[in-house]
Amino acid sequence: MEETKKFHERITTDGYTLVLPQGLRKKSFEILNETAFPTTKTEAWKYTRTTRISNGTFQLVKPEINSVSDYLIEGLQGNVLVFVNGFYQAELSIIKDTKGLLVSPLTETTQEWINAHSNQQVQLEGEVFNALNTAFTTDGVSIEIAKNAIIKEPIQLIYVTTGTAVLSSVRNIIVANENSDATIVMGYYGERADSNFTNVVTEIKVKQNASLSIHKIQHENNTNFHINTETVSQDRDSRFSLSTSTFSGAIVRNNVYVHVDGENAETNLYGLYLTDEKQLVDNHTVIDHKVPNCNSNELYKGVLDGQSTGVFNGKVFVREQAQKINAFQSNGNVLLSDNASMNSKPELEIYADDVKCSHGSTTGQIDEEAIFYLRARGISEKSAKSLMINGFVGEVVEQISNEIIREHITKLMAKKLGYSFE
Repeated sequence: MEETKKFHERITTDGYTLVLPQGLRKKSFEILNETAFPTTKTEAWKYTRTTRISNGTFQLVKPEINSVSDYLIEGLQGNVLVFVNGFYQAELSIIKDTKGLLVSPLTETTQEWINAHSNQQVQLEGEVFNALNTAFTTDGVSIEIAKNAIIKEPIQLIYVTTGTAVLSSVRNIIVANENSDATIVMGYYGERADSNFTNVVTEIKVKQNASLSIHKIQHENNTNFHINTETVSQDRDSRFSLSTSTFSGAIVRNNVYVHVDGENAETNLYGLYLTDEKQLVDNHTVIDHKVPNCNSNELYKGVLDGQSTGVFNGKVFVREQAQKINAFQSNGNVLLSDNASMNSKPELEIYADDVKCSHGSTTGQIDEEAIFYLRARGISEKSAKSLMINGFVGEVVEQISNEIIREHITKLMAKKLGYSFE
């Protein structure tokens, strides 16, 4: 606890405005003074050491960059909001179509709206990183899709970290109202960045018969730390999909908590992580089925090289009253190096008796016999490996329905692995 207090006292704010309500921030500081950083003795953090973060000294810095053209997804024509080190960059953003849509930085959103929609499901007690985010949020995005609105063009949210030992503390609030439909791309990137810490909390509400798809791209660099938490609440007949593609980061932790509060809801979580060097990527998911007649599906796949480490812990709750649930969970991994490791723990906790649930995990090396078979037919070893890896992770990428976003992630994947997936 003393360590946590010293950590947040070392954060230099330079007088920047912190946007969440003062009472909520005060509560967060009180929690920080009473809560220790998680250690490997903490079950949920068993394989992830946070000392490289807790021993650090970070600062809020508001720099300027000239362009984000390298991070835009070519072919998308929707609104673009840009944040650098957690601060909104109006001159780099493009807000051109707000029909059926509220989309703005939190710093330009009314306090009444923030009060009405923030901190609905975010747990602060015992959660150091949520409390840190709440205490030090400088900005983020507020998105509300109007009732019956169909937003055809995906919204791009671009978060860039730059500088050294910089804290980017971002809070996003997304509300999809009844019968609405929208797609959001959240891209996290590093530009001349070293030992920075990105800490994000996104609160999501998907109301009755609404459909919301979020595609998250994590591509900072291998010296940066990234903690990302999504809390989701789904109402009756809603559809929610989240895909997470992780390419870079010294430590990357993704926490996804989905509360299925309405019948006939559908939840889809997809994850792709490609690691090398000494990267650690940790995906933790919880889907809580509280009511009957719902479907959920999780598919996470990783390709690990170098001395990197992967972690997957997915947990599905099926409450006693939640009969007729279909819940499926799968985690598959390929190790390209003898020094890479994977820790996988899919879990089901079922209290109902009329359900269809399954979970599974596989970890292995690339099939050398298949490589030999392809090489015997004149295909180079590198091309053979690219075909094998593409076939393995392609199942995840294919779940992305938007062709432009799918092709963009495929290109990032090919660049990371040094293979051609054309």
